[in-house]
Amino acid sequence: MSDAPSIVLERLAVTFTHEGRRIPAVRDVSFAVAPGETFGIVGESGSGKSTVLKAIAGLVAPTGGRVSIGGRVMAPRRERADRRHLQYVFQDPYGSLHPRQTVDRALREPLEIHRLPDRETRILSALADVGLEARHRFRYPHQLSGGQRQRVAIARALILSPGALLLDEPTSALDVSVQAEILNLISRLRREHALTTIFVTHDLAVVAHLCERIAIMRLGEIVEILTVEELRHNAARQPYGRELIAASRGFTRDARALASEPSDDE
Repeated sequence: MSDAPSIVLERLAVTFTHEGRRIPAVRDVSFAVAPGETFGIVGESGSGKSTVLKAIAGLVAPTGGRVSIGGRVMAPRRERADRRHLQYVFQDPYGSLHPRQTVDRALREPLEIHRLPDRETRILSALADVGLEARHRFRYPHQLSGGQRQRVAIARALILSPGALLLDEPTSALDVSVQAEILNLISRLRREHALTTIFVTHDLAVVAHLCERIAIMRLGEIVEILTVEELRHNAARQPYGRELIAASRGFTRDARALASEPSDDE
């Protein structure tokens, strides 16, 4: 288990260039996530929420501002140790796994890259941690259900004992009943591993179920940051935040339903 780090963004900006045009994807984004906190980022498609997450992970380079992890300002090119302690789970569990690699190989590769010992023990422990059995170990992605593939992706992220987990809509490609299982799995793992977690989603039911605070994004900027209680009571201060919550009425009921629904993920 790693010590959970803080994550701090100060006036983060990300600009992309397309056909000679500069497109600002993220502008002047600042927030701080406390060690062990679960922080949500919500917004419509194209609001910049996934770009923020990728900038934190070092997958895209900021064009302004800075990202600090555990009190250290991150360089544009991350060190191996920085990448080990900050792990990313992608939206599409099939696309994020190599189709010609078994589950065993997917879990073994990061251990080899980071030169960690006791690989056999770590692989078996990671599988058990996410609710998979030994029979899944030598299967290929196409031989697994969507929920099982996402469990493998989560196991791959956790096998390096990171301090922080970045989740980019990890349940949006799954059936509703399987979403419930994966959300409950993430909730349990973040507690057991004392993880600092940032969860990006467009679904207010998810953040109401998992997060302590939520940043609402629009057009590359943060509109406001709410506690989960303010979200549940529709206590947004800005008109856009109130509109977004009103458009998603029923999310608290849906969140409770998600937490209690059984799964067919076998």
